[in-house]
Amino acid sequence: MTKKAYAEINEMQTKIEMQNVVKTFGRKNVLKGINLSVNAKESLALIGTSGCGKSITLKCLLGLITADDGSIKVDGKEICGADRKTMEGLRRSFGMTFQFGALFDSLPIWENVTFRLRKQQKMSRNDARDLAVETITQLGLSPQVIDQYPAELSGGMQKRVALARAIADKPEILLFDEPTSGLDPITGGVIDRLIIDAVKRLGATAMTISHDMASVRRIADKVAMIHNGVIIWSGKVTEMDDTGIPEVNQFVHGLSEGPLTLAAKEEAWRG
Repeated sequence: MTKKAYAEINEMQTKIEMQNVVKTFGRKNVLKGINLSVNAKESLALIGTSGCGKSITLKCLLGLITADDGSIKVDGKEICGADRKTMEGLRRSFGMTFQFGALFDSLPIWENVTFRLRKQQKMSRNDARDLAVETITQLGLSPQVIDQYPAELSGGMQKRVALARAIADKPEILLFDEPTSGLDPITGGVIDRLIIDAVKRLGATAMTISHDMASVRRIADKVAMIHNGVIIWSGKVTEMDDTGIPEVNQFVHGLSEGPLTLAAKEEAWRG
């Protein structure tokens, strides 16, 4: 077998697999049986209306929330029911950006970028600063930024720092929660390009939560939509405009009328 053929087979291997994942909070059944698979080096976008369970799905994947039932595997290793040591080892393969950046306001940028690495291993101040400079300059920021604080940066710059923190230790899996929220279209496009470049440079597998369909079209290979606690459709990003599923059609095209808004109105009346 040639190296190229081996690489192609390796990329088709399942990196993340979720089967019948259930999560309930009190009387609210948020996830009713999530079934989802992501291949190695694939970029998947998770879409759906607000409150449908997208963030809960990622938190279950990270082990931040324990699923009530089902199976979640990363590289074939089961997460559900795993002990703390196993989970800590698995989390080292993840990098994540949060919807509002979640940077530490009291720390300069270089400490934000290298925070996890400095907690996990001994790293000198100089080495940490050098790594921070190397990482942020890959994302188009000036080296001088490392001594500034988050409040001194624009929203777009903060998003870049959050991305730098996620990729600093070269994770195998990158998770993005609304990476372009709150940004103008031009800055959002820049962030998308940086995400694409970072994922390719690392050879990482990516999962992104997004309501921004222009962003989804740019960054995703595959799309999956959650509705009523289950995945109602998944497929190639090029196929999402014509799925034949009314809920997907309404969401993807941003239509004001359709089953999603009708369901919301009915729930409001019941409330």
